[in-house]
Amino acid sequence: MTTLRRSAISVAIGMCFMGAALAAETGGLRIAITGNGGKPVAGATVRISSPSSLVTKTAVTEADGTVRVAGLDPATDYKIEVVAPGYTSYTATDVAVVSNQNPSLTYSIGGDVATPGAQQVVVTGSRLVRVDTTSATVGTVLNLGVVESLPTARSYQSYLQLVPGVKPSSGGNPSSKSGVNYSDIGGATGTSSDNVYILDGIDVTDSNTGTFGSNINSEIIQEQQILTGGIPAEFAGGSGLVSKVITKSGSNEYHGSVNYYFQNDSLVAKNKHNTASGFSTYDTAVTLGGPIIKDKLWFFGSFQKKARETDVVNAGTGAFMRTVNRDEKLGFGKITWQMTENDRLVASFFNDPTEISGTTTATTLNNRDTRRKQGGDNYSIQYSRDMENLRLTAYAFRHNGEVSDFAADQSPRNNVAFRNNPGATLEQRNLGGFGTDTISERNRDEVGINAEYFWETANAGTHTIKSGFLVSKNEYFEDARYTGTEKALYTSIAAANSGVSFAEFVGSGWTGSRAMAAADIPRVITAINGASAADKAYFLNLIDTNRDGVISDPEVRAVRFNTTAGNPGGQVNQYRIVEAQAAPYTVEATGKAFFLQDTWTKDRLTIGAGVRAEEWVHKDSKGNQAAKFDWKLAPRLNVVYDPTGEGRSKVWAFLGRYYDPIRTNMSDFAGNLTGPVQDEQVRLGDRWLTFRTRGGEKTPDAVFAPSTKTPFTDEFMIGYATNLGRDWTASIAYTKRRTRDILEDYDLSLYSDPANTPDVEGHAAPGTFLYLPYSYFGYSSKPNSNYVLGTLAGGKRDYQGVEVNLTKAKRDNWMGSVSYTWNQAKGNTNSDSNADFQGDWLALDPRAPNAYGPQPGDIKHQFKGYGTYYFNNGIELSGVFNWNSGLRYTRAQLISGRYLPEMDDAYVVGNTLDTWIKPGSIGAEVGPSYYTFDMRLKYTYKLAGSQKVEFFLDVFNVLDKQSGTSAMALTAGNGVYKFGESNAFVEPRRLYVGARYSF
Repeated sequence: MTTLRRSAISVAIGMCFMGAALAAETGGLRIAITGNGGKPVAGATVRISSPSSLVTKTAVTEADGTVRVAGLDPATDYKIEVVAPGYTSYTATDVAVVSNQNPSLTYSIGGDVATPGAQQVVVTGSRLVRVDTTSATVGTVLNLGVVESLPTARSYQSYLQLVPGVKPSSGGNPSSKSGVNYSDIGGATGTSSDNVYILDGIDVTDSNTGTFGSNINSEIIQEQQILTGGIPAEFAGGSGLVSKVITKSGSNEYHGSVNYYFQNDSLVAKNKHNTASGFSTYDTAVTLGGPIIKDKLWFFGSFQKKARETDVVNAGTGAFMRTVNRDEKLGFGKITWQMTENDRLVASFFNDPTEISGTTTATTLNNRDTRRKQGGDNYSIQYSRDMENLRLTAYAFRHNGEVSDFAADQSPRNNVAFRNNPGATLEQRNLGGFGTDTISERNRDEVGINAEYFWETANAGTHTIKSGFLVSKNEYFEDARYTGTEKALYTSIAAANSGVSFAEFVGSGWTGSRAMAAADIPRVITAINGASAADKAYFLNLIDTNRDGVISDPEVRAVRFNTTAGNPGGQVNQYRIVEAQAAPYTVEATGKAFFLQDTWTKDRLTIGAGVRAEEWVHKDSKGNQAAKFDWKLAPRLNVVYDPTGEGRSKVWAFLGRYYDPIRTNMSDFAGNLTGPVQDEQVRLGDRWLTFRTRGGEKTPDAVFAPSTKTPFTDEFMIGYATNLGRDWTASIAYTKRRTRDILEDYDLSLYSDPANTPDVEGHAAPGTFLYLPYSYFGYSSKPNSNYVLGTLAGGKRDYQGVEVNLTKAKRDNWMGSVSYTWNQAKGNTNSDSNADFQGDWLALDPRAPNAYGPQPGDIKHQFKGYGTYYFNNGIELSGVFNWNSGLRYTRAQLISGRYLPEMDDAYVVGNTLDTWIKPGSIGAEVGPSYYTFDMRLKYTYKLAGSQKVEFFLDVFNVLDKQSGTSAMALTAGNGVYKFGESNAFVEPRRLYVGARYSF
């Protein structure tokens, strides 16, 4: 019995930059054969095959009637044939194999040759709905058969919405459980930077943003696993979800398909809230796979073209604004070489070049529009070898990703703030163009080696031991240029408010974006003192009203803004940032990771113990080390118990730590020494004063503090799952998480200057509750930089939730699933490696009054359900239902493009003067609850052989319930929507039509 003990291998690849595990894309089965009276049948031959698999496995049961078969390709149509001496042969069909899983199946071949009887087969989860009594991982497995039967958006990102607990996301980067679901920048929700996206062995997670970095044709997906909790050591991260897509491979028969889908505005109901945008879209693809050399060498390829043309109308008036064209071309190719029975080599390539002529957001004005170029090429090669109970895998891949934006209007940007005028329109607030053209690339190279060993002892159970090591290099390239002849971005005061003082400008009552706050006043004073003799004399004459030769905080606050000279748009000059130098640059982050884990199973008990270790080194644009994060250990432990011993139920618990490696956006922030340099300037009298320089080597914009720690999330889970009858599985799980050591940038002049005094607003004096000495950051004095990247003092996020799920396997012509999730997320920070305003404003400090509360972006209640009924005449009817109780949001004001909490006028807390957050502001509001209900009608007409034609009709928002999905968080509104009004809506009922021929 030499082929029985082979195991699936888990290949460790990237979390954030790297480190989620990916198998050599295989799974396994633990099969038990019983005969008369339930006695084990030894010496039974078990043959496992599938038309979707490249190999067939044969094994023989041992004395206890069991056998473990590994190295099986993921598929849902396996056939298991059992031949035993003295018994009638038996065949079971539609058995599912899932990558990285080894579930138990029991077959009872009740009769024998001498005593014929009805052979009853008892299969514990022959399909995807089953309980794995050896695993504490929480997740969902989707295959093409499931998602193609449901009304979805035909992308691996849209399939995530079928997973329990995953929150709504229009952009395809949803939050899950404790994953951050809110950003102060633009008040954006529905975009998480905590997830990991793996496509065909390549980690395509954007190393700069933490979002997905590539697209593929959804029809080539063989299996998609989405892990949301209890993640073992072979995976990094865990605060978000892990999405792993395995693509199809060729086989010994030629198979292929051609499809075409389309939609236009004539298939859409009337928009009840806005003037509808006209549009048309189509999606067409071809696939082909088969043998190059039968039983040895196979190929599979695909090409998809997606195009959409959208007429965008003004959100306020309904007037036509622009036509936006989106063009995507998705290519894919894979070669599989089964060199020997035990050796396999797989090489794959895919790309997704995409051009978008503008944005379809109705609140983006034509003058602020941008066109985008994105996508890139991806390559991978993987070799695996089976050796009795050991499997070894080595792999390498390269991911190229581009996200470049170009301003449609090349005039300089000018944001305008209005005082006591909440009715100011978008057009009045947003003058000039977008202001910047940016070319950026996010590339990753990774190599790794992994091993899995299966060890069966005589009396002490079985061990599945996995280990791996990898090296990942992540590069971020950028070339950004300001537009307009002055190469500057302006933030101005409305001409009608000419003459306001600096004190009034940093106070309340403003509509539109402002770029400066009270914390900038000391910078202004320092800049004046360091100015040229002529400029210093001018500013002293202008500002030093008591003529003592020293400019004070009150004197700066008394300065009035009243000049429009040279201002684009004729507004009052207040602030601008000028491009002093423009140059391309590259920064990088290189990581190493190692994991070791053991899953020990003895009778009804399984214990999984593992540890993951990671080290990261960040380099600046000159190639020098900017920071090193030494090896950190992330332990994982789970215990699973089968209470009946029948392999049909389990109770389990998990405890583990997930580290969140710092992304290249922070390498960029702290590593731009040779790229662009910008001067921040304030208008004082008849001239501009540079009060801060951003970028460059002379005074780096930021540096990593020596004491900075790697952010982490601790997770505790406990749950129960059971099979109900043949086809049903029910589960319930409780999750508790805590996120700590969160990264943020600090302005040390506000927090750590020993000369700070309590009477200066927005500054922490020594001995006060927010003061952080230089030693907190690992310094003895102030470093030469504008900011310091450090661990956010007191920053925390806490989460607990309950998830209940009931799923039915496909049998008796139908399948389906329903789930309910209760979430409770609290915290005092939304920072997620994004250089937010915490650390730059004392009032926003996590330790400040009223900072801790419900997390913006949280959704307390979620209910999901989907199902498909398969008629015998080729018709399928399905539906997907989603309901949530509404997004939490914070009462906000707009400052520098960020939705920051409402503040009180300045008052003293703990001997510190600042404008503190108003009580009950953080996460205090809840947006509208809403639901969506979509349906699909599918008809399949079978032709000769394996040929068939399928017709699809999707109806999204069947009931045409155009409910609000979010609310305006700005208390002053945004010029289109007032505070609390719904500002986004479920799209009107719309039809989507398609057809496919396959063979």
